[in-house]
Amino acid sequence: MRCPVCGKGALVSVDDILSEIGGLTFVEHGHRCSACGKEFIAEQDSDRTARVARRLGIWGEPLKLHRKLSASGRGVVLRIPEDLRKSMGLKGSESVSLVKVGKSRVLVEIESN
Repeated sequence: MRCPVCGKGALVSVDDILSEIGGLTFVEHGHRCSACGKEFIAEQDSDRTARVARRLGIWGEPLKLHRKLSASGRGVVLRIPEDLRKSMGLKGSESVSLVKVGKSRVLVEIESN
């Protein structure tokens, strides 16, 4: 399977992905790109880590905004609300990476310039 971020490397199964939440470090399973090093945590492990972190009281409820997608040309547009844009310091010209996580989740990462 090819890396969805760089498209060059192969995704290699690993069991040493480190996630830090609330000062604690969790070790998770997933895949790592052999070219760019991007890590993708297995959905089952991610859910388990969130459950444990909630039980320990170190996992806050994420900001969850509901938006409707809009069709535009040959793609789909997702608008970021103004208050979220301001709080993240987004100008509107940044590049982003979209990563499919599971069947119904998409991770949006702002790329640093």
